[in-house]
Amino acid sequence: MTRFLLIRHAVTDAVGHHFSGRQPGVPLNATGLVQAQHLARRLAPVSLAAVYTSPLERTLQTAAPIAQAHDLTPINCDDFLELDLGEWTGQPFTALHDDPQFHLFNAFRSNTRVPGGELMLEAQTRMVAGLARLAARHPQATVAVVSHSDLLKAAVAYYAGIPLDLFQRLEISPASVSTLELYPKTARLTGLNDTGELAGANF
Repeated sequence: MTRFLLIRHAVTDAVGHHFSGRQPGVPLNATGLVQAQHLARRLAPVSLAAVYTSPLERTLQTAAPIAQAHDLTPINCDDFLELDLGEWTGQPFTALHDDPQFHLFNAFRSNTRVPGGELMLEAQTRMVAGLARLAARHPQATVAVVSHSDLLKAAVAYYAGIPLDLFQRLEISPASVSTLELYPKTARLTGLNDTGELAGANF
């Protein structure tokens, strides 16, 4: 069994306001930097074999203190990169309120491609495939994966048997930890969107 700590990056100025996508130069804000340090302290007692991260600035900044606390070097992995938001990259949510494709994207996520970007189903496939590869690489270990809200929702939905079109019912907050255990023949979701102490967790 491999235990994954699925971590969303800490908060940026863009969270809740516009699509950052894969746009460069979107760092954690002051609150996010504090969240990342707090997260590292929370996870300090956990024995981590590795810390993998999306290569974007906000995930790297979140992963760095976690890795440092465990004397590890974060490993960039494109499998956990943010959804390619194509023409919507950098767009404020308010600018898309009257866009029929945006409404379709939220209503029928599994089959609606972002204009010039990625299909959510494609992103889910690469995320799940990435976790499967890490499970084979780190058997009987705990691994941290720092990624993005939609990618983490997609992974949780897959392993929980939730249709991708309903994954918005899941909440994945900035600097939250969701815990997934992958076994050779099954999977267990043992924690979701934990933003406080991981009390009672047997790592």
